[in-house]
Amino acid sequence: MNSTIQAVRTFCTLVASVTALLAPDSANAEKADKDKPTNIEANRMSSDDARRISIFEGNVVLTKGTILVRAERITVRQDPEGYQISIATGNPARFRQKRDGKDEWIDGEALTIEIDDKKERIDLREQARILRDKDEVRGDAISVDQRSEFFSVLGGKSVATSANPEGRVRAVIQPKAKPDEQATSAPKTPAR
Repeated sequence: MNSTIQAVRTFCTLVASVTALLAPDSANAEKADKDKPTNIEANRMSSDDARRISIFEGNVVLTKGTILVRAERITVRQDPEGYQISIATGNPARFRQKRDGKDEWIDGEALTIEIDDKKERIDLREQARILRDKDEVRGDAISVDQRSEFFSVLGGKSVATSANPEGRVRAVIQPKAKPDEQATSAPKTPAR
C-alpha cells in the first residue's frame, strides 16, 4: 500500500512539474506561423500530384514563419482543404519555433516530428526532447497542441537507458526568479 501511495505522489509531482515547465505562459508558439507559406530546401524531391504528396530527401530544411525543421527526409501531404501534414525523420530531426511576443525559442528533437497544420499540433516521437530556456523534458513521445498550449509527454523504450531502464519521462525545471526579485535585481539608473 505504501508503494502505491508513493507512486501516486511521484506521478502527481511529475505532472505538476511538467505542467509548470510547459504552462501556457511558457509554451506560447508564434501565432502568425500558421498563416505563413511553407518553404523547403533539399538535395532531392519527388512529388505525386494525384495523391498530393511531396517527398524531400537529403539535408532537408523546412521553414514556415519562425518554425524551422531540419531532417534527412520530410514528407508533406496536403488534404483536400489545403492543410498540410509534414513528417520529418532524422537521427534526430530537429525543430525550433519562436515564442509568441518574446525573444525566446522552443527547441525540440526526435527521430520523427509530425506537424499537422489543421490540428495545430506537433508530435515528436522516439527519443523526444523539448528545451525551452533552460528547462528540458524528455520522453518517448511529446505532443504539443498549439491551440491550447498543452503538452503531454509519455515515457517508453526509446528513452530507456541503464540509468533509466523503465524509460520514464525526465524533466529538468530550473528555478525562476519571482517578479519582486526581478525588480530588485535589475540595475538601477542613477538619478540626474
